[in-house]
Amino acid sequence: MQGTLTHKIFQEHLVSGLLAPDQEIQIRIDQTLTQDATGTMAYLQFEALGVPRVRTELSVSYVDHNTLQTSFENADDHRYLQTVAAKYGIYFSRPGNGICHQVHLERFGVPGKTLLGSDSHTPTAGGLGMIGIGAGGLDVAVAMAGLPFTLLAPRVVRVWLSGALPPWVGAKDIILEVLRRLSVKGGVGKVFEYAGPGVTALTVPERATITNMGAELGATTSLFPSDEQTRAFLAAQGREEVWRPLAADPEAEYEEELELDLSALEPLVAKPHSPDAVVPVGEVAGTPVDQVCIGSCTNSSLRDLMTVAAILRGKHIHPRVSLTISPGSRQVLTMIARNGALADLVAAGARILESACGPCIGMGQAPVTDGASVRSFNRNFPGRSGTKSAGVYLAGPEVCAVTALTGELTDPRTFGTPPRVDLPDRFDLDDSMILPPAEDPESVEIVRGPNIRPVPTRGPLADRIEARVLLRVGDNVTTDDIMPAGAKILPLRSNIPAISEFVFSGIDPGFAARAREQGGGVIVGGENYGQGSSREHAALAPMYLGVQAVLARSFARIHQANLVNFGILPLLISGDDYARLEPGDLLRMQGLRAAVQAGQPITVENLTRNFAFTATPRLSPRQAEVLLAGGVLNYVREQVRKG
Repeated sequence: MQGTLTHKIFQEHLVSGLLAPDQEIQIRIDQTLTQDATGTMAYLQFEALGVPRVRTELSVSYVDHNTLQTSFENADDHRYLQTVAAKYGIYFSRPGNGICHQVHLERFGVPGKTLLGSDSHTPTAGGLGMIGIGAGGLDVAVAMAGLPFTLLAPRVVRVWLSGALPPWVGAKDIILEVLRRLSVKGGVGKVFEYAGPGVTALTVPERATITNMGAELGATTSLFPSDEQTRAFLAAQGREEVWRPLAADPEAEYEEELELDLSALEPLVAKPHSPDAVVPVGEVAGTPVDQVCIGSCTNSSLRDLMTVAAILRGKHIHPRVSLTISPGSRQVLTMIARNGALADLVAAGARILESACGPCIGMGQAPVTDGASVRSFNRNFPGRSGTKSAGVYLAGPEVCAVTALTGELTDPRTFGTPPRVDLPDRFDLDDSMILPPAEDPESVEIVRGPNIRPVPTRGPLADRIEARVLLRVGDNVTTDDIMPAGAKILPLRSNIPAISEFVFSGIDPGFAARAREQGGGVIVGGENYGQGSSREHAALAPMYLGVQAVLARSFARIHQANLVNFGILPLLISGDDYARLEPGDLLRMQGLRAAVQAGQPITVENLTRNFAFTATPRLSPRQAEVLLAGGVLNYVREQVRKG
């Protein structure tokens, strides 16, 4: 790690620990962001800490997920978020101002700073040379209180880019190629640092596409140098004064290296139902398509939408296809409205949606039954689109645009010469939809609607657990599987008793009722349990239902941290023991507190099938303390009490 850009930024922010792979470190957080699906709970948790004002350099509350207001819940959450931001020193990005990662890149990101966000795609900021890390809302609340963020020092992977992108090949194809090679588990515990001659031609929006979707690798974050491209972008945003050059040393040491010859890449797609099911678009060309959705925090920049508009100009989408466009920010929407690109999109038959996450998180635009949807998004997990039987393909905006015209998956290289899109020297600047905190916070009354409930907690870790296996699931279970999203469920994010009714509802509709009847229990999982979104509700709601432990072959980074944050014991088990466990088995574990404190294996007795095996609590010393206390809120309150 020595001499890498990652090491340099971490070193500037290091509070404690040794910057060596897999060693626990604490870093100072300069900025935080939240979005409304996770933000309401994060700010309730921040209030519970009893801190009068945020202690970061900058904190921003965005509203971009729950913007569909079919009842009072979302509107009430938005009012709560606005008033709590005004009182506690937080900037508030109003509904309609755009997707948090796109707006933060445009208006707030600073090279060399650290950003902690309650959204797994916070690494988007790495496109600006910034360390952006996704985390659960409780971790963000603690950072807003001025406490450092704790993590294991990552391994740093250098991704060396050489050559230049061929016609019709874009930034999305770069990250899809990395996913094809490494898989959705290939980035766990790692930072991907991009370098090489191929980097210099990539604009900040293109870099942000790559760092955004690095989250699908399971990576801690991804990072580009801060160079002349970075300066040009910040100057166009009227923020050149925050620029500084940042790069790794020529002799920097990396734990791993990956080389990509950009000139050898071709247009790619990720097939249903995983971001790493990547093939050349030619392999699936001709597949009939019912829907195309362009947008999300991955591909909704001005450059992306200008490219799509140029492809569609003077043409009409296929009669079978429904095409939607979600501009990434109000800035992007305003600029395509003024330069004529919006008119081209509308004339071609596109449906223009709000500047928000929208279909990416299942908030509207569910595909037809058994349909095929091609999306410029970052995730295509089963059912995430809102239609379980639909097949979702992930692709760059170029593939999406030509597919919308032909009605079938199409290699854009068959369309002749690609359009040329140049970014302006100056973007339209209007921050009137970003509200600064109140000058007189004492005068602000926080407004709480009837759907906003207190944060549930549990007591210290029990020394003995005797509970039944409530559910056994396979590999790569996502937080969407554990705690689904969508227009029906997302409005309940601030009401844990209500939202807990939907835990595992897509896999086992009877899970919540069974957990209540049995007074809780344990869950058994395969590899990479809890991949995907940072949503802490995938730990918080099971905790509310009485889940005491999760026994899995391996865990995704953010989800394991969230389990610990809410007092659920994560235990690693072998593949053989996983195969022997069945739903309904009664398990007994004793001496838990001493084992967790010492990091020792725990004997698990299967009282139903009369065998025993060991499970390992692979935790850092701080995580062990948090778990013993019953979660982060209990732990931090105790630390504050002790001074």
